[in-house]
Amino acid sequence: MDRITSLFGIKYPIIQAGMVWCSGWRLASAVSNAGGLGLLGAGSMHPEILRGHIQKCRAATHHAFGVNIPLMYPQIEEIMRIVVDEGVRIVFTSAGSPKKWTGWLKERGVTVAHVVSSSLFAMKAEEAGVDAVVAEGFEAGGHNGREETTTLCLIPAVRAATTLPLIAAGGIATGEAILAVHALGAEGVQIGTRFALTEESSASEVFKDYCLHLKEGDTRLLLKKLSPVRLVRNNFRDAVEAAEAVGATVDELRILLSRGRAKRGIFEGDLEEGELEIGQVSALLNEKGVQTVAQVMQELQDGYHKAWESLNSQMRRTSLM
Repeated sequence: MDRITSLFGIKYPIIQAGMVWCSGWRLASAVSNAGGLGLLGAGSMHPEILRGHIQKCRAATHHAFGVNIPLMYPQIEEIMRIVVDEGVRIVFTSAGSPKKWTGWLKERGVTVAHVVSSSLFAMKAEEAGVDAVVAEGFEAGGHNGREETTTLCLIPAVRAATTLPLIAAGGIATGEAILAVHALGAEGVQIGTRFALTEESSASEVFKDYCLHLKEGDTRLLLKKLSPVRLVRNNFRDAVEAAEAVGATVDELRILLSRGRAKRGIFEGDLEEGELEIGQVSALLNEKGVQTVAQVMQELQDGYHKAWESLNSQMRRTSLM
């Protein structure tokens, strides 16, 4: 996994996803201080709010951090200028084509990674000149691919399609999962859900507690006509499902989303009318409770090494049979 740590100047090849209403300066700086790469989530920030978070993050950590920028952001030009003006050196782009902005960012000394959901998009990202790709599987919480390819299938397909440094995402919340995707060809991981539910996350405590009590099957991938996200069942999700069942148009779905749904659900804790985005792996975290970033990072490392030792032991026993 040396290419990832070298590329971003970090100790561990663990990236915290830039999630709307979760990834503010407290979370990003905590992950960076713990040896990973923290990302600010620009998708839920007005331009000047993002500037403030960049400045606060820089004051809170002397380590590398970056910004995640959804390319469908309505004020994308202003966001890009702020990122460069503030001296951000790492940008992860998502939810759009990297062709337009990758060269512009790299000319200004920025390292660029792009989130993809298929091997085809990975090849297009490489053609656009990105420095790394994040292959995000169907299990993830936010902005998944319409193909619904799971991480287990996606990582080896992307590994075969590109020579770029490869970061796995989607359904990864343990050290054991990190080892599994490492075996499939990933060189690092991007983790969303696990960090979204930490103390330092800016998400509502009500949202965190609710997600830590989810069971298998409690999330579903919806809104494919707009930008696919994984939603928890509530009144809002019921409305989305009903609208999609009768063939709602893109504009009709956009109206459903236009009332600040994600902010209401994730940031303000409205469990019925808010948009509650979270990954499938939340069902594995029921017994964890709200942890600090430092605790999570230590568990990820311990879990990885324990799984490695267990696997080696199994291989030795198998070879003696």
